[in-house]
Amino acid sequence: MNHNPRPPVPLWLPLMIGIVAISFSSIFVRWSNAPVSVIAMYRLVLTTILMLPFLLMNHRPSMRRLSRKDWLLLFWSGFALGLHFLLWMGSLRFTTVASSTALLTLEPIFVLIGACLVFRQRTHPLAVASMLTAIAGAIMIGWGDWGWGGQALLGDLLSLLGALAVAFHMLIGKNLVQRIPAFVYSFFVFAFAAAVLAVYNVGFGYAMIGYEAKEWGIFLLLAIVPTLFGHYLFNWLLKYMKPESVSMSVLGEPLGAALLAYLLLGESVTWLQAAAGAVLLLGVWMFLRVSKKEPQSEAATALPPA
Repeated sequence: MNHNPRPPVPLWLPLMIGIVAISFSSIFVRWSNAPVSVIAMYRLVLTTILMLPFLLMNHRPSMRRLSRKDWLLLFWSGFALGLHFLLWMGSLRFTTVASSTALLTLEPIFVLIGACLVFRQRTHPLAVASMLTAIAGAIMIGWGDWGWGGQALLGDLLSLLGALAVAFHMLIGKNLVQRIPAFVYSFFVFAFAAAVLAVYNVGFGYAMIGYEAKEWGIFLLLAIVPTLFGHYLFNWLLKYMKPESVSMSVLGEPLGAALLAYLLLGESVTWLQAAAGAVLLLGVWMFLRVSKKEPQSEAATALPPA
C-alpha cells in the first residue's frame, strides 16, 4: 500500500488560499478587453518568468532527472491546461460568471471517471454521494441565469469542454508529482501551455503587443493570484491528496466567484444561488471527510507504461 507523505502544513490552509485565489480569475478576465487567448498566454508567460529564478536556484538536479516519458506527459498536461484556459475564459465572453464557474464543477466527475478507468481506483459510495451533493449545489448557483440558446448556450458548452480539459490535466499531474517536485511540474506545464497558446495566437493573427498599462496589470494579477496562489497550490496538493479530492476542493470557486461578481461586476445573486452555496460547501466537506479515511490504491500512483 502506498501512503501519501505527511504534509508540512495542515491541508485546509492551502486549500482555502487556493479557492479564494482562483475565485478572482473570472473577475480579472471580465475586466480585460484583450482576446482571451492573449490573456491566457500572458497569464502563463508572466507566471513562468516569476518562477524561473527559483527553478534555476533550487531544481536543476530534478530537471536533469526528467525522462523522455516525463517530458511527454508534461507537454500533454500543459496542452490540456492551455486548452482549459482558452475554452473557459472564452465562455466568460458569452455567459455569466455564475453559470461558467458552475459548469466547471463537472471536473471532479471527469477526474473520478478517469481515476477509475486509468488508475483502477475504487471510490466509496459515500464519497460519490457527497460529490454529487456538492455538484448539485454548484449547478444550482448558475441555474437562475443559464441560457439554453444563442450565445449563452455557446458559453455553457465552452465551460463544459474546459472542465473536461482540466480534468485531463489533473490526472496527468497526479502521476507526475509523485516522482518530480510540484514546482518543476508546474513550471514546465505552465510553459508548455503558454507555448500552445502563443502558437494559437500567431495562427489566428491576434496582436501580442500594444496593450495599455491596465491590460498588463490584469495579466500580472492573473499570473500572481489565481495561477501561483491557485493552480500551483493545487498542483502541490496532488502530492498529498487524490486528484478527485483536489478537484472537489475547487468547487468553492463558483461560490466565491459569484459573490465577487456581485460585489465587483454588479451581477446579481439570487436566494436560490445563496442556498445552493451552502449545499455546495456541505458536499465538499462531506467528500473530504470520507476521502480522508479512505485508503488510496497503489494503482492510483502510476500510469500504465507508455
